[in-house]
Amino acid sequence: MGPRIWQIRDQALDVGSAGLIMGVLNVTPDSFSDGGRFMDASAAIEHGIEMARLGAAIIDVGGESSRPGADSISAREEMARVLPVIQGLRSAISAFISIDTRKAEVAKAALDEGADVVNDITAGADPEMLPLIAKRKAAIVLMHMKGEPKTMQESPHYSDVVGEVVNFFRQRYACALDWGVDPMAIAFDPGIGFGKTLEHNLALLRNLGQLRAENRPMVVGVSRKSFLRKLIESPVPDPGLAGTVALTAQLRSKGADVLRVHDVAENMQALRLTNAVVQSSNSNVQPVTRVKERPGFPMSRCGLEQREVGDGDRV
Repeated sequence: MGPRIWQIRDQALDVGSAGLIMGVLNVTPDSFSDGGRFMDASAAIEHGIEMARLGAAIIDVGGESSRPGADSISAREEMARVLPVIQGLRSAISAFISIDTRKAEVAKAALDEGADVVNDITAGADPEMLPLIAKRKAAIVLMHMKGEPKTMQESPHYSDVVGEVVNFFRQRYACALDWGVDPMAIAFDPGIGFGKTLEHNLALLRNLGQLRAENRPMVVGVSRKSFLRKLIESPVPDPGLAGTVALTAQLRSKGADVLRVHDVAENMQALRLTNAVVQSSNSNVQPVTRVKERPGFPMSRCGLEQREVGDGDRV
């Protein structure tokens, strides 16, 4: 794995050479894997501290479920859930804190409380999001999603899922730069499970190297998602952990830079072992520097009209 820098605040992190774990902290009653477990702020803070102790470099705090079929909530309700947790974590850990939100209002409040990264499943669709990121010099994860969480899994269709996702990354990258976002602060997430069928998910994971745009870091979240159960077909009550750990190793070897997971200890072990094996070898991942426009998929910069949004299982 070669060097690949992600600028978070005043730190230039070489995520390409080592890789990072992003620990998922859902402060929601209805997330698909751990909904309701950490609705109490003190329990959430304790869990975030533990994930940081186990090696998570980033704690990703989310207050709105984006699982398939989830309803949106108000910014006020979302902030009531996440801000006390971010406040508590900021005074207790040195790890980076990410706010998982699509609302600029929530992102601003979280940054005010000490968050370092905005993890946006809509890639800055809120017209105030990218100007905010530029002004506050925050890092941002721009994710691809086809549709809205409420409806995204209703028959999502692509003529070329890999090509469309890469095109989308390049468009949002150009738009972010237009607003003054530091290019080194940008990372991308292909949005596994967000408006994608099992076949779409597998195509993206299989071709992860082709998704690289502008040599920016790739964040991948497959943790405990429903497609793992479909693939494993295991009699074990919860095969999601084993499947997640297996993919953490596989995806890291294919060029994933940040793995977004619920189970930090097990995935941290997989990451360290994989790094030890591949660290000195040459990566087969080739950065995508130019992408031809696909018919029916215009290379607009800040326009999101080409996105059809669908239902994935994010949190």
